[in-house]
Amino acid sequence: MSNQKFYNTAKQVFSSSFASRSNEHTADFITKSLINSTSKSLNIPPSLISSLNPQIIHLVLSNPRLPTLSCWRFFKFLQTHRSIPPHKPNFESHVAVILRLYGVHRFAEAKSVMSAAVVDDDVRRPLPEIASFVAGNGVEPKVKTRFFDMLFRVFADSGKFREGLEVFDYMVKNGFVIDERSCMVYLIAYKKLDRFESLYEFFQKMVKSNVVITVYAMTLVIDGLCKRKQVEKARSLMNDLVRKGVKPNAYTFNTLIDAYVKKSDSRGVEDILAAMEKAGVGFSVATYTLLIEWRARYFKIEDAQKLFDEMLEKNVAADIHVYNLMISLYSKSGDVKRAFALFDELVEKGLEPNAHIYGSLIHAVCETGKMEGTQVLLDEMQSKGIDINRVIFNTLMDGYCKQGMINEARKLQDVMERKGLQADVYTYTIFANGLCKLKQHEQAKTLLFSMVEKGVAPNTVAYTTLINIYRKEGNFIEAERMLNEMEKKGEKPNNLTYNSLIDGYCKRGMMREAYALRKKMKDKGLVLDVYTYTSLMQGECIDGNVDEAVRLFEEMKGKKVIPSIVTYTVLMSGLSKEGRSDEAFGLYDEMKEGGITPDDDVYSSLVGSLHGGET
Repeated sequence: MSNQKFYNTAKQVFSSSFASRSNEHTADFITKSLINSTSKSLNIPPSLISSLNPQIIHLVLSNPRLPTLSCWRFFKFLQTHRSIPPHKPNFESHVAVILRLYGVHRFAEAKSVMSAAVVDDDVRRPLPEIASFVAGNGVEPKVKTRFFDMLFRVFADSGKFREGLEVFDYMVKNGFVIDERSCMVYLIAYKKLDRFESLYEFFQKMVKSNVVITVYAMTLVIDGLCKRKQVEKARSLMNDLVRKGVKPNAYTFNTLIDAYVKKSDSRGVEDILAAMEKAGVGFSVATYTLLIEWRARYFKIEDAQKLFDEMLEKNVAADIHVYNLMISLYSKSGDVKRAFALFDELVEKGLEPNAHIYGSLIHAVCETGKMEGTQVLLDEMQSKGIDINRVIFNTLMDGYCKQGMINEARKLQDVMERKGLQADVYTYTIFANGLCKLKQHEQAKTLLFSMVEKGVAPNTVAYTTLINIYRKEGNFIEAERMLNEMEKKGEKPNNLTYNSLIDGYCKRGMMREAYALRKKMKDKGLVLDVYTYTSLMQGECIDGNVDEAVRLFEEMKGKKVIPSIVTYTVLMSGLSKEGRSDEAFGLYDEMKEGGITPDDDVYSSLVGSLHGGET
């Protein structure tokens, strides 16, 4: 080796050695300063701050003589001090602080340090490097498990799912006990981002890796499956996990009940209720709410009331949602007295009525036609600081329009718009129906067309109103065009839409068209109701096909569709015209046994049957 090369090598060695001793000296001085510092200030000379570098920082943070809390305060100082950025704590320093905070059970602070490291590209390291460093520091197995468990959680919180899965696989491979709560953090993070496929895949990985599955994780996955209409898959998952010892709770069962109710699958609901009973899980207020809502959907008032009474008998406290359901049900069925009795009951229990409940009561009063009675409820709402929303305004305007009081309804619309609530599709449809009631069909159509021009898209209700107008005018070509247009625009015709056209066809003797629409209803999964059957029966009677009307009557009863007084009147009238008085009186007896009170039209039909067939 030449003299010059020897000189350069010696210079580097002695310079490095000197720098190392200098760093240790500076670190030691800073450590002593920190030990002598108060909790409010760090007594570090500015000259030392300017000389900081990654090695000095790491020496200070890993010095066992420095109390952990002083170490933590110094770390925070380094993160926030403006003069530090070139020499912020590196990866090793972050890990040193995390491990020290673990030692004094300051887990929240440790997590904040780890979170900072994970999101900083300059600090974050690949998993193999992290694992190697932690292993090389002689970390106890218990602390090591906590370290990687927290790293797994932090990656989930930061949305770094690929890195998190890498940590999960590392823990499984190395025999770490994986905390199910950490997996829940991961599942919830996926749920928040609506990444259900990834969520479900990770859950399967949890099961395969023998992670303890709790009812909360199971229910979260079941909820996701049910929302994606994979109810049977959700139910199968629950059954599989039950066999593995996971016990469903009320929320698990309620999730499945809700899914079956939305599918109108009564068998599915009954099966889950049976499983709930077998598991010894009692009904919660949410269970009763779902079941009452299910009965209310089909206006099974007695069944809903029985459930409500059962809930109270079992000391399950009814909440505002249950009362809202029951009051709404009675309001829609016209039982105003019972609706107000329930309102008084909830107030006595200390529950605060909301806008939904007042809206239901206002609807009930409007249906009676006593519009002046709504003012008391409106005044009470205002006194309690409850705003009148668009739904309530629409309900009031509908009430006035049904009474032919269009001008009063217009005044309310002005008030609504002054409150910043613009007319929606329901507002326009309400006024259109009000105009139809006054036989002002052209004005009604003009109003609905102007609605479209103003950028308000028609919905099923608006289209049905137009179809009904054209049907009454006998303009079936336009009515059918509206039906086709609404389907092309994604608006689904409902029973009211089809029944309106079927009724029009039947009254015009267009039975072929009526039956074609009935087939279309069934093909689309709609259930024929009492209005469908009654219209078809009336059409057959008009055509003189009373036997076919009788067959339809028997068919509807076989389908558990309950005949109305209009149904009986239509059929008795048809029988009467053919002089079939015995059959007509038989229907009369059946109607009375079914709890239907005859009206004048029924008696007229019976009298007609006594003279039917006379020439």
